Amino acid sequence: QVQLVESGGGLVQPGGSLRLSCAASGSRFSINAMGWYRQAPGKQRELVATITSGGSTNYADSVKGRFTISRDNAKNTVYLQMNSLKPEDTAVYYCNGQLTVSDILRNYWGQGTQVTVSS
Repeated sequence: QVQLVESGGGLVQPGGSLRLSCAASGSRFSINAMGWYRQAPGKQRELVATITSGGSTNYADSVKGRFTISRDNAKNTVYLQMNSLKPEDTAVYYCNGQLTVSDILRNYWGQGTQVTVSS
């Protein structure tokens, strides 16, 4: 069974930094694309950043220049480095993975990690 496990959320002051991690575990899978989404209270889940197996990245306009997505293929892990955090970045952040499992492309979600930006 394949799982995505996130870590790294927490409380940070405006202007601070956090790094989120998401590790894929299980057997017989390969990772296509991975990404981070977030959902603030009362709002729809939105894309934050994605990264393909080849390393191509895509960012929401609201985080460009502040957030960086990266991956360690050897560890099946994707990271989200968040700098210059703002109160409007407060949300539950979800890891997403498009994984090939037993030759079938499947979509997986992590359990979510809370990021709170407040003084």
